[in-house]
This record gives sequence, structure tokens and C-alpha cells, in this order.
Amino acid sequence: MKLAVCNEFFEGWKIEKVFNYAAEIGCDGVEIAPFTLAESVTRISAARRRNIRKAAEKAGVEIVGLHWLLASPKGLYLTHPDASIRKKTQDYIKALINFCGDLGGTVMIHGSPAQRNIQRGWDPGECWKYAVDVFAGCTSEMKKNGVTYCIEALTGKETNILNSIAEAKRMIADVGHPNFQTMVDTKAASAEDKPHVDVIAEAGKAMRHVHVNDPNLRGPGFGELDFGSILRSLKDRAYDGYVSVEVFDFKPDPQTIASRSIGYLKGILEGLES
Repeated sequence: MKLAVCNEFFEGWKIEKVFNYAAEIGCDGVEIAPFTLAESVTRISAARRRNIRKAAEKAGVEIVGLHWLLASPKGLYLTHPDASIRKKTQDYIKALINFCGDLGGTVMIHGSPAQRNIQRGWDPGECWKYAVDVFAGCTSEMKKNGVTYCIEALTGKETNILNSIAEAKRMIADVGHPNFQTMVDTKAASAEDKPHVDVIAEAGKAMRHVHVNDPNLRGPGFGELDFGSILRSLKDRAYDGYVSVEVFDFKPDPQTIASRSIGYLKGILEGLES
């Protein structure tokens, strides 16, 4: 398996600097939150896209893909009853997929709880169908760009739809396309009524990416979550994708978060190999 850092906790850093630092601490890749580059990816020129891709290649890291997909621009909503809002959301998801492809990324993580919550008075069954229709309408872009689009199960504190791997797999079945899969986020998985190793087993072959973070919103090794058993489970399943450090508490600073998290994970992986 390969290790990466997500770029949003490097607040104020140019993406080129993030690539260089990630390489310095031994990362294989960097995962990008689009809102850190521009309010809308439609404003990022073809030349800038090429330059970002070249900068990663020069640093010696891969661009893993994208996450925090609908944080901007404003007005996006996956499950909204208004068809025009869903169409706007679908169009932007297509733009994101094309952007990911231009950067050479191969995976996209759809969390965005604020843009998928079912509001009071909305019909949950209809909202589910709306989400399926939005995603299904983007599958040709996923295939064309070689991107696997992963729906992320999040906790009930964050959203009231898609709160478990079981629900994520049901949506995968409803969308019905090989480029639409799921991932495991260790913070979110802590809220399921089973050990992480069982969540990973349930995700099975549909698991195409992993976010590692502690329930305290910090990085691996900054809390009490046992990442040894998690990485051992991934290794036992011959998982060869990315394990990306994603945090929500940006203290004390990006260098400490990244270097300690990656060092901690590398230590576990080295132990598993011995």
C-alpha cells in the first residue's frame, strides 16, 4: 500500500510546496481538496493543470486524486428536490472528474455532508434516488478519465444519509458502474457498531481508498485509535491502494501533522514486514 497526505491542512501553502514536502517525508502521493486551488475548478486553465501535474512529477510524488469535492462553489446540493440545483451539482461533479483526469489523479472521494443532508420535509427515498441519478449521470466521465469515484460513509453527526459501509454498498449497487465504488475513513468507521477490521472486510473489493484519521479529528498516532490492526487488516487483504492522512484539527502545524503521521504509519508498516 502507498502513503499520502491531503493538502488542505497545509493552509496557505502553494501546491508545489506541498508536493516537495510530501516527497521529503517519504510520501508516495498527495490528495488534493479542489477548493484550496480555486473556488471552482472551471477557473483553472489547461496550462495551470499541466503545470500542477508537472510539479508533482518533478517532486517525485503522485497526485492521488480529489476529495472535499463540493465545499465550493456555493449552491451545490446532491439530494435537493430542485432539479436545477441537482443539474448544477452534476455538471460540477463532471467538471471535477475531468479536472482529476487532467491532473493524472485516479480516485475521487465524495464526502461533502453539508451538500447531501436530507432537510426536514424532504422524502428520504426520493433523496436517495436523486443522489443515484446524479452519480449515474457522471459515469461516462469517470470511465473516460480513468477515475474511480468513491462515495464516503460518514457519521450521523455529520450527515443523515449514507452513514455506513452497508449503505455505501447499496448505493454502489444502485448506480451500477465499476467506476463508482466506496472507501473507508477510519474516523467515520469508528462510529459503526463493529471493529474497523470488520468494516474493512465488509467494504471488500469495493474499497478503493482509505483515509486515516483519529476520532479526535487529528492524524494517526495523535490519538487512541489502534492503526496497527487497521494496517494489518489492509495488508492481509493485499490492499495496494493509497492510505491518505486526512485531519480536521490543523494544530499544531502542517509539518508536525504530516511528518509524525507518516512516520507513525511507516513504523507500523515496517513492523508488519519484519
